[in-house]
Amino acid sequence: MAILSIIIPCYNEREGIPSMYTRFAAVIPELRQRTEVELVLVDDGSNDGSAELLETTFSRLGGVKVLHHSQNRGLGAALRTGFAYAHGSVIVTCDSDGTYPFEEIPALIERLVPGVDIVTASPYHPAGGVENVPAYRIAISKGASLCYRLLVGPHTHTYTALFRAYRREVIDQVVTRADGFLMVTELLVESILAGFHVAEYPATLRVRCYGQSKARVLRITRTHLGYMTSLIGRRMQSRHRTVFTQGIR
Repeated sequence: MAILSIIIPCYNEREGIPSMYTRFAAVIPELRQRTEVELVLVDDGSNDGSAELLETTFSRLGGVKVLHHSQNRGLGAALRTGFAYAHGSVIVTCDSDGTYPFEEIPALIERLVPGVDIVTASPYHPAGGVENVPAYRIAISKGASLCYRLLVGPHTHTYTALFRAYRREVIDQVVTRADGFLMVTELLVESILAGFHVAEYPATLRVRCYGQSKARVLRITRTHLGYMTSLIGRRMQSRHRTVFTQGIR
C-alpha cells in the first residue's frame, strides 16, 4: 500500500498543540481508509516545552514521528528534516496553527491526478479567499506572488502557501537552499523551472487560531527580494547563452 506522509513543522506551539491534535485526529480515520498514513512532526528548537508535549500528545495516534532540532533553524530547515525522514510516495506539508484546516487534506490530495506533480493551496486564486488576516500581511504575500507570476509563470496565483501535496519525485529532485519562510516559495519556483506541473487548490487563508505568528515581515521581504533578483539574473544569463549559441551556428 502506498504511504502518505504528512509533515507539520512546529516552533513554540505549546498553546495550540491540544487543538492541533484534536483537529488532526478528526481527519486521520478518513485518510487511513484510503492509504497508510505517516505523520512527521518537526520541532524546530522550541523553548516552550512544545517538543515534549508533541511526543506525549501525538503518540496515541500511532504512525507518528517527532523529530527535534536542538536550536531554531527556520521553517525551510524544518521541512527538509521532515522530507529526509518521510517515506511517502505523496508528501503533504501543513501549517500547525489552523491556517488551513486539516480536514481539507483529502480534497488537496484528490487534485494530485496523473500529470500533476504538486497541488498548492491558493487563496489568491479567483475561487479562493482570505478571512481576518491583517491587510498588511496579505498585501506583502499577494504582492510577492504577483511578482513570481511575472517572473516564473502566470498560471499559479499563490506562491507562498505551505499547505501543499507533492509527489515524491519532486522532493527527491528539487534542491532548495533557504532555511526560512522563503523555502516554501523557492521549492515551488524551482519545481516549476524544473518542469514539474502544478495544480492549485482554491482555499481560504485564515488568521491563525492560536499563538503568535513566527514570521518576521521585513526579514521575509528582504529574502524574497534577494531571490527574485537571482531569478532575474538567471533569466538574463539564459537569454545571453541562447543568443550566443544562435550567433555561433
